[in-house]
Amino acid sequence: MIKKTNTISFYTLGCRVNQSETAVLIRSFEDNSKFHVLPQNTATDVAVINTCTVTEKGDTDTRKLINKINRLNSKTYIALIGCQSQIQKEELLKLPNVKLIVGNANKMDLSSLMKEIDSSPRTVIFTPDIPRKPFKIAYAGIDKSHTRANIKIQDGCDFFCSYCEVPYARGGARSREFNDIIKEAKILSNAGHKEIVITGINVGSYKFKNYKFIDVVSALEQIQKIKRIRISSIELTTIPTGLLGKMYDNSKVCRFLHVPLQSGSNDILKAMNRKYTFEQFNKFVYEAHRKVPDICIGTDIIVGFPGETEKLFCETFNNISNSSIDHFHVFSYSKRRMAKSKLLINNVKPETAKKRSELLRTLAQKKSKDFRRSLINKGASVLIEQKKNDIWTGLTDNYVRVEVPSSKDLSNKIIKVKLNEIKGQHMSGTII
Repeated sequence: MIKKTNTISFYTLGCRVNQSETAVLIRSFEDNSKFHVLPQNTATDVAVINTCTVTEKGDTDTRKLINKINRLNSKTYIALIGCQSQIQKEELLKLPNVKLIVGNANKMDLSSLMKEIDSSPRTVIFTPDIPRKPFKIAYAGIDKSHTRANIKIQDGCDFFCSYCEVPYARGGARSREFNDIIKEAKILSNAGHKEIVITGINVGSYKFKNYKFIDVVSALEQIQKIKRIRISSIELTTIPTGLLGKMYDNSKVCRFLHVPLQSGSNDILKAMNRKYTFEQFNKFVYEAHRKVPDICIGTDIIVGFPGETEKLFCETFNNISNSSIDHFHVFSYSKRRMAKSKLLINNVKPETAKKRSELLRTLAQKKSKDFRRSLINKGASVLIEQKKNDIWTGLTDNYVRVEVPSSKDLSNKIIKVKLNEIKGQHMSGTII
């Protein structure tokens, strides 16, 4: 039950959009005298979980996290917000100590909602339909625990890929008011964030009045204290003309793009209701490498989609092997209750999907290592994020984590380094 004054902690599952929203929510609660924000993994009166439901693992992670929170404090008031709350409230009601369920339409108003909730032990639910209209965000998502800051510019999706229930959980595509984005970006930069990560559910579809995605990038370039602009996952069919040129001409735009592919088989892409062929995807990757030296292109692959025969999997494996994709994540297909693919037959056996995933992950490791090997003896700029035992670590603009030895204070600095060698998943560098 909510008391006069409460300690509260926040947990985030899933994507960068969730991370950006949680950062904003924390700021809103810091302004609410009824709550005292504490770090996660501490016993608090209230715990908020920003949920994810993109895969079955997201659902499982919510249950595991609830159990963990209850072990910290068996009387914690648990609030579940976000995607899983939007479409699975009946199941979530059964979980221990869950007292508040808020969908995506209301979750950014959580601080105000909790002010209004009385001390009744009953469970309160807010999961109305999500309005399709431009939005503003009341607080800047200053992230005190991370060097880079996420800025949400868009929400929702109209693509309806057959395996995905995000359009049902997040609603239709809608964009943030342009001036509101720039206002937050300036606050984030003044707070010390040198790198801004542009986030959204379908970020490249941004459109507010006459402003499009490329206009957001151009406006952020003009903010002096912002030194890097990184683009989160973006769909191939929404990448604007001119973006690669910005990466080549303007050092602020990071030479990194994560462009979801999902399959290297055109038959599977069609069944997934994706909007391109592998050949179109591969042509973009080739052009990106041709136009932007040392650009890193990452992607996602789903294994075990219904109807993925051994022949079609081999097609995916061979196409990715021969492409210049630099790194990729592998996910096993997960049947979602609201996705159209749940009606498909010819399901792939779990043991087969697991074997295929292992093959692709091995390939992913090789490609990642090959990309890092291509950078040896080259110079790079690294935004330093943390330190351990006089070893500083940070990211290059093309998304390589680098270890740099130094006794100096390099925190939140962008330094020039020479990349020396591969060290596990990282690289080592020396200050130039």
